[in-house]
Amino acid sequence: MENASTFTAFSGWGLALIGALTVVAGWWAHRRFGRQSWLAAWLGLAAVSIAIAASTTWWKARRMRQPLLASPARRFALGLAPPLAAGAIVTVALARAGHFEWLPGIWLLLYGAGVVTGGAFSVRIVPAMGFAFMALGAAALLGPLAWCDWLLVAGFGGLHLAFGAIIGARYGG
Repeated sequence: MENASTFTAFSGWGLALIGALTVVAGWWAHRRFGRQSWLAAWLGLAAVSIAIAASTTWWKARRMRQPLLASPARRFALGLAPPLAAGAIVTVALARAGHFEWLPGIWLLLYGAGVVTGGAFSVRIVPAMGFAFMALGAAALLGPLAWCDWLLVAGFGGLHLAFGAIIGARYGG
């Protein structure tokens, strides 16, 4: 019972790796000329990040002898999936309409909402990370457009690095 309450559904070290990659890829995406190149860079990073998250989560669950479809992992996935699906649909719609400037804030906000809801039954640091993403999303939507790329890097890079290291150190990987 205690193990279920302290098990996080994902690997902190995986999150930290995603964060490190995001710092590099975010800088590279910022230097891309044209909105389509920028979007392709971020979507490519998202695909790589999903693969890293899935493989490191599988590795952590196996190492800790936790079934991957056990309650914490399943609840996290069920909470995270709807906001991510909504983000994918909104991304297509906004890109088709040429409104790329809204994407950073929406991505951060929806990812944060998914982490909050998915992490509601996890350790406290998980929803706290989600709220931090939501705050950056609000800043991206309400602040100057010039901040957007750097807020993406701060969120998907910095927050994943910081929270991932804490989760990795405190909660078994």
